[in-house]
Amino acid sequence: MAPDPEAAAGRTRRLILLLGLSCFAGALTSRVTDPFVVSISEEFRSSPESVALLATAFAVPFALVQPVLGPVGDALGKRRVIRVALCLLAVFTVLAPFAPDLPSLAVLRGLAGAAAGGVMPLSLATVGDAVDMRGRQVALSRLIVFAIAGQVGGGALAGVLAPFLGWRGVLGLCGALACGAAVLLLLAPPPGPPEPRRRFDPVGALRRYRAILGMPAARLLFAAVVVEGVLVFGTFPYFAPVLEARGQGGTLEAGLAVAAFGCGGFAFAALARRLLAGIGQSRMVVLGGVLAALALLGMAAAPVAAVFVAAGLVLGLGFYMVHNSIQTRVTEVAPEARGSAVALHAFHFYVGQSLGPVAVGVASGLLGPGVAFALAGLGMLALGLRLGRR
Repeated sequence: MAPDPEAAAGRTRRLILLLGLSCFAGALTSRVTDPFVVSISEEFRSSPESVALLATAFAVPFALVQPVLGPVGDALGKRRVIRVALCLLAVFTVLAPFAPDLPSLAVLRGLAGAAAGGVMPLSLATVGDAVDMRGRQVALSRLIVFAIAGQVGGGALAGVLAPFLGWRGVLGLCGALACGAAVLLLLAPPPGPPEPRRRFDPVGALRRYRAILGMPAARLLFAAVVVEGVLVFGTFPYFAPVLEARGQGGTLEAGLAVAAFGCGGFAFAALARRLLAGIGQSRMVVLGGVLAALALLGMAAAPVAAVFVAAGLVLGLGFYMVHNSIQTRVTEVAPEARGSAVALHAFHFYVGQSLGPVAVGVASGLLGPGVAFALAGLGMLALGLRLGRR
């Protein structure tokens, strides 16, 4: 009997919904401390530069677990690993509000980052397994909507609820939502064929990594996401200090800029099908680099907070035009080891995010934050032009 296209489409929608809710929970917690840099530094009597490294504390473990979790997902089943990782993420995020000092908070953020590393990358690989290349970029853009919603939610929660709950209350709320997503995934597992239970073979995993890294196309894509992570996400922890130094606001306005970035991602998801049909992936990547560059230059020279927040919207649209195209290309680099390929992608992306706050902080100290943001914009323009050449 021929497969029923409507039934298959329904299974794909359910898969994206359940995995999307997991990605939402992971993204909600990922950048939630960024708008609180000033308030956390005041409570713990630490410098804003030290507190900004909470983003690095989350991102480094996220990156470091990828070389292990990718082949583990290929061996034991991606959906199974996602469920375990989401449960651990919920536990560590619930504990974070009880941190008595900055080092304790950094440790709990690191553990949460390691757990989150098993959610989004393996979800991308799972969708790559389920959807053929013709519809994959659109399907991945829909999955990304949930991750973007998490980013928007994290920024909105931080900005709007900060006066009422503070950073501890907002982190606690994120933990409660992660618990809800974990329970849902345990009660209603994502659909799909039975998952394998093969023995994890470290030697085989290293051979697959060596083969993937031997591909020039793969090396270009992995280098590109490192650059993205440094240039875009490296600026996020400095939104609040920059706005406060200019007398344009603080935590609320920084949270709104992060939320606007996520809204730019929503705009991309809504436009993705038409953009791909109208101008193709290569031209879309170039356009994304141009928009991201203009946005970062706008932040560098923003005369009022409203312009800074609007630039966040444009930055999100441009960034996701570039990033979603990279993700789609990565899922086809090694179809027989897709979990490993996406894990390497995520590893490099979060290496960039880990280095970003340090690089932007050094550039800001030497040249000033305006120049640092402008240089990041020029870097995104160069990246878009390079990727547009395939």
